[in-house]
Amino acid sequence: MTALRQSDRQAGFTLIEVLVAFAIVTLALTVAYRGMLDGVTATQLSNHTQDALSRAQSHMAAIGHGMQLAPLEQGGDDGSTFRWHVRITPAQTATGISSSLVLYHVQVTESWSDPTAGSGRRAVVLKSLRLAARAAGP
Repeated sequence: MTALRQSDRQAGFTLIEVLVAFAIVTLALTVAYRGMLDGVTATQLSNHTQDALSRAQSHMAAIGHGMQLAPLEQGGDDGSTFRWHVRITPAQTATGISSSLVLYHVQVTESWSDPTAGSGRRAVVLKSLRLAARAAGP
């Protein structure tokens, strides 16, 4: 009878073993949750970046077609959280060269608010060089 009682006592788990098992499961679930949360955040950032890139490409395509190619600095709001800024400046060319064409630096910036960024905003910047006819002077 005594041998039977000793084996019955060792048949189950102790309270400490159960608590350690719960602690391990809790840590594993916390790591898995954090991984999923990081994945969702990365997906949202990727979607915003792709949207901003598409908007910036649209602004870049309008330059020279719907927007005159001349020195300019202009900006605005694209709706939702996106802001755009276009800067067109003449490129430095060799002096003394007479040409009917002018080379311009074109920069389009599309930015959006992002609380995870250090500055509170993220941005996509596109840069290009464009040729345009020199404006007829006096």
